[in-house]
Amino acid sequence: MAKIAFIGAGSLGFTRGLVRDVLTFPLLENATISLMDVNKERLEFARKAVGLIIERGGYPAKIEATLDRKEALKGADAVLCTILSGDVQVWRHDIEIPKKYGVDTNIGDTRGPSGIFRALRTIPVMVGIVKDMERYCPNALLLNYTNPMAMLCRAMQRVSKIQTSGLCHSVQGTANMLANWIGAPMNEIDYVCAGINHMAWYTEFKWKGKDAYPLIRKAIATNKKIYNEEQVRNEMFLALDYYVTESSGHNSEYNWWFRKRPDLIAKYCTRGTGWNPGEYAYILKHYLHTAKSWKKDTQDWFAQGAPMSLERGHEYAASIINAYKGGEPFQFNGNVRNTNLVTNLPPDACVEVPVVANRRGLNAIHVGALPIQCAALNNLTIAVEEMAVEAALTGDPKLVYQSIAFDPLTAAVLSLAEIKKMVQEMLKKNKDYLPTFKRIEI
Repeated sequence: MAKIAFIGAGSLGFTRGLVRDVLTFPLLENATISLMDVNKERLEFARKAVGLIIERGGYPAKIEATLDRKEALKGADAVLCTILSGDVQVWRHDIEIPKKYGVDTNIGDTRGPSGIFRALRTIPVMVGIVKDMERYCPNALLLNYTNPMAMLCRAMQRVSKIQTSGLCHSVQGTANMLANWIGAPMNEIDYVCAGINHMAWYTEFKWKGKDAYPLIRKAIATNKKIYNEEQVRNEMFLALDYYVTESSGHNSEYNWWFRKRPDLIAKYCTRGTGWNPGEYAYILKHYLHTAKSWKKDTQDWFAQGAPMSLERGHEYAASIINAYKGGEPFQFNGNVRNTNLVTNLPPDACVEVPVVANRRGLNAIHVGALPIQCAALNNLTIAVEEMAVEAALTGDPKLVYQSIAFDPLTAAVLSLAEIKKMVQEMLKKNKDYLPTFKRIEI
């Protein structure tokens, strides 16, 4: 009987969907679902929702709910992490302070000043989780959904031998989008995608064994609706020749080209994905609203009879766990340590590559070299993230400044003196949430 621990189970949407998916596998239907959160009220909502899934599906599964992380981890076969370190009133400053200095953020949860400070707060918690796993469930897989994905996974992979992978929607989501643009059924598409999280590249994208990139170029060039659907990423594709994962809202923040001036935001970032790539602090506004409404929304959902489908969704986690427990092997794109998997990215960096899950665990696939123009952007981003991870693990405030000084968007907008002043202000605002830092003066 498998035991699956959910750390951050109060993230009800994730927990509900992932538990539903897990229990659809015969190997896992009698699993012990161990829910852990630091918020007692959210934990109780999650326990109640999982209970309904088990009851409606007629599954022989069991539920545990605890505020004690170590209890949740004891004897686990797999651990799923969906935590947030610091509430919205803490991380809003990650976005609002840079804006004051001229760095215009759309989402801000993965890269740039906002992503780096989220990493600084979260890495100590993630390191604590893998250290607890070494003691209480050393053979378990850790599957992480928390952002900033690459920096968190890199930190955990540096300090622990626990088998860890970060899971993201962008690879399969973008592949489906591109297939739809050219009118191809997804079961006739094959691709190779590699790079880093939110910035991986389809080095091959084939329909019935033939290169489909000419069809994608034609669709972008001749269909204004398709061009406007992902204007930032389409411009990147036309310039770099390979399509990048993750939405235009995210990618508009990851380079120099689209958000450094208001006129560029107006030209390239005013239409497209559901993330609304042009709007300043789009995701912050969403979570500020959610922070006020989550309790009522959850109560209303239960009052309406807790409507939900029991059919398996499209997340990878359940299929990975099923494969690890002896079910059918499963291939996915995951975030793992670069053991010569991508030959022109730094050794040991966290890369996003094809991975096969089976009873041996997570088996990453060698990809080789990326196209040089794609590797160039990846290598700069990795350097920024390596400095940020080192800063979080050592508590060095100078490294925080240095990492943000090399962030492409920040460097396109601010001088070194302005960056230093901004980072110092952000360090002061976050000082109570940075346990590894003995001092915050740069």
